[in-house]
Amino acid sequence: MLAMRAKTKPGKRINDDTDTKTVRALSDSTIRQTYTVLRAGLDGAVRDGLLGRNPAAAVTRPGIARQEVKHLDASGVALVLKHAEESRYHAALVLIASTGLRKGQALGLAWDRIDLDTGVLKVTATLGRIGDRLVMSEPKTACSRRAVPLNAGVVTMLRKHRAAQLADRLRGGNQWRETGLVFTTEFGGPVDPRNLLRVIEVAAKAAGVADVGVHTLRHSAAVAWLEAGVHIKAVADLLGHPSIAVTGDVYGHTSDDTARAAIDGLAGRLGL
Repeated sequence: MLAMRAKTKPGKRINDDTDTKTVRALSDSTIRQTYTVLRAGLDGAVRDGLLGRNPAAAVTRPGIARQEVKHLDASGVALVLKHAEESRYHAALVLIASTGLRKGQALGLAWDRIDLDTGVLKVTATLGRIGDRLVMSEPKTACSRRAVPLNAGVVTMLRKHRAAQLADRLRGGNQWRETGLVFTTEFGGPVDPRNLLRVIEVAAKAAGVADVGVHTLRHSAAVAWLEAGVHIKAVADLLGHPSIAVTGDVYGHTSDDTARAAIDGLAGRLGL
């Protein structure tokens, strides 16, 4: 199965030198998931009497190496957003930074999925690039389809953004393309995710911050919530993760200040 996922030739051994690099290019989570599916299938074969034993039982379940994600503190995020204020996509970046949406989810968001009166948006679509085309699709998992609350300041920003979009529509006239999307090009079309990346890269460079992409805003939101003491289940729900295990694997690190506060807080309650 790993060979198929790695697109190796049928019949070739996975542990061949030529294939090892390709197989290891798969993510740890993909390898772990493939192992789980394979072992379950072989367990079924044993139960049906097709195999005497499960050969995968002797193989240790692959682990997932924890890698600390790039994130900024609140002041760093605010600085980058400040340098993106003149961009027509500033509102999209603010929404991502304040809600932890993926860029495709933000760019695929339609006005009829936002209730500005109650301050809630619903994630039901994602916009991505496949080859030379922009494609709208459903979120990958059921957990990705979720309701996300909006801060009052973000609601105000979105109202202003909608007014600006209506002005674009009037200027565009017959050239305007009605998509119903919240974030559009000058003539109403969907926004290429690469354009959003260019905007934040320019803003980050102006802010003197290195190695920042759109996804950095999502990571920064998650880390900020966890370090503020938000329950990990609530963070997982906001991010659309299927379980708190995923959230813990990705964001399971804390700052020195947070760790110190935890130690000091417990010591105080113990009377130390």
